[in-house]
Amino acid sequence: MRWLLTPRWLIAHVVVLILAVVFVNLGFWQLRRLEERRVANTVGESRFEAEPVDIGTLIEAAGDDEESLEYRRATATGVFRPEDEVLIRSQVHQGAAGFHVITPLVGEDGSATLIDRGWIPLVLDQVPVTEAPPPTGTVTVEGWVRPTQLRGSLGPTDPTEGRLVAMSRVDIERIEQQVAYDLDPVYLSTIGAQADELPVPAPQPTFDDEGSHLPYAIQWFSFALIGLIGYFFLIRRSARRSH
Repeated sequence: MRWLLTPRWLIAHVVVLILAVVFVNLGFWQLRRLEERRVANTVGESRFEAEPVDIGTLIEAAGDDEESLEYRRATATGVFRPEDEVLIRSQVHQGAAGFHVITPLVGEDGSATLIDRGWIPLVLDQVPVTEAPPPTGTVTVEGWVRPTQLRGSLGPTDPTEGRLVAMSRVDIERIEQQVAYDLDPVYLSTIGAQADELPVPAPQPTFDDEGSHLPYAIQWFSFALIGLIGYFFLIRRSARRSH
């Protein structure tokens, strides 16, 4: 078996060992991602099931930790300002393309909460959306909290100046540039609207999707096991040939 210690075989041993260690670590990484996903689902579900609270109270209690508000149900009271609506592109409902209409709800103190009132078809591409108007007068809206949307490393960009009728995402800071009042740092997606009327409310969040982390973990562990077994049989076959 001294041939197993020749330079060629030593290099092969090292390569196989490194690959096996890498595959096993990738498998455990996917298991850690799975656990993180399960924790996030549990946290999100507990937030969503909590009783709705006034949005101002939630924001004050959260301080700078605005991420802790995501999925919380909240209420906001004020008067809708449809003249300041913004449409969010690339939204789909039952296979049909359209927009989400974002309407500021201005409270008594002069600040406002952006309300995602839901989906409208592409033909309604002007604001205010007169074919799907918000209720008039002082109203209380219930919704679930969503953070401002930021552009990732890829994706469309919106102009930094001028008044925008349509945008690529709910960028609260950008929308605040074109209104005459302060906006809350988070926005609400409405709950309880009529699904057979426009706008169609956004689907409520679900917390039972664990993603593909477990299948990926099994896949990486399988690669490591298959590689080691295959290498064992390669060594055995080479040993038979050497005799």
